[in-house]
Amino acid sequence: MRSFASTPQLIPPLLLTLLLAAGGAHAQLSSPVPPGSKPAAGTGKAAPGGLELPAGQGAGVHGANSPFAPLAARGDVVPWSVLTDVKTKNEKNRILPVFSDSQLGMNGKTQRIQGFMMPLEPGKKQRHFLLSSVPLTCSFCLPGGPESMVEVKTKNPVEYSMEVVVVEGRLQVLHDDPYGLYYRISDAVTVK
Repeated sequence: MRSFASTPQLIPPLLLTLLLAAGGAHAQLSSPVPPGSKPAAGTGKAAPGGLELPAGQGAGVHGANSPFAPLAARGDVVPWSVLTDVKTKNEKNRILPVFSDSQLGMNGKTQRIQGFMMPLEPGKKQRHFLLSSVPLTCSFCLPGGPESMVEVKTKNPVEYSMEVVVVEGRLQVLHDDPYGLYYRISDAVTVK
């Protein structure tokens, strides 16, 4: 049996990028759920000690027990519900996005997106990072799939923050990105 360590070419590029990004984060966040807590048998909700665990949650969904507040609705940003509503197709052993007309209509236009930073470089100041619809709460956990992340390349460095960040720039809808991403914002600036 082959291991990923002996065959690095088997690691999908997006996964590798996110694992490296997670290791480069300066803040070590922890889960609010105690280690070893599991849903009570048959219910899927209660854990030992009466702790409620959210049922039916997963990557790309803001957990009810998250220490961070969910994103507040704003009329001046593209809602994540628009970005995440992507269909996929299998083509030559790859999964490719199939975008809607509304998503394709944003391509090449200036857009605003809000989310949580996932650094891709070391240091307090970031020029290249991922913006996610949910916060990164584990250094080794992916917060969602490619539909719930936007690659951001900024004009000027942006200080890393665990708070919500809003960026504005030229949005690209990516049909066949080598890293498996679906969206990119370039020449971005932060806005309040």
